[in-house]
Amino acid sequence: MGDQLIFTYDIDGSDFTRAGEASSSVKNKLKMLGVNSEIIRRVAIAMYEGEINMVIHADGGQITVTVSDDDIVMVLTDKGPGIPDIGKAMQEGYSTARPEVRSLGFGAGMGLPNMKRYTDQMEIDTVVGKGTTITMKVAF
Repeated sequence: MGDQLIFTYDIDGSDFTRAGEASSSVKNKLKMLGVNSEIIRRVAIAMYEGEINMVIHADGGQITVTVSDDDIVMVLTDKGPGIPDIGKAMQEGYSTARPEVRSLGFGAGMGLPNMKRYTDQMEIDTVVGKGTTITMKVAF
């Protein structure tokens, strides 16, 4: 490839029915680029979990995906409430999702753990009251 491809998505925080559109779009673009199916699966799962978290907790945000010869980097940025306790948030099953969100089948507390599990590298930069930026990398 030689160059980088950059895709940017605005995530609507008020619409659960559209949650997942960005990760689905990236999945299709990576297929067209001939990326290995296991890499695509990992990227799609990690990005979907992040996208859902942005809808549930942060009233949306923005995702930038950079595809290079070596890796795929996803940067998820929101202006939500921030994560007060990253350690707790990384525990499987821990969730701060509202009951109405849980009734829709979301908010099981697997988002961040799955994001970490399916990526090679994940960094969380969060400020309570200001927002969160999560950077994830999947290497080829």
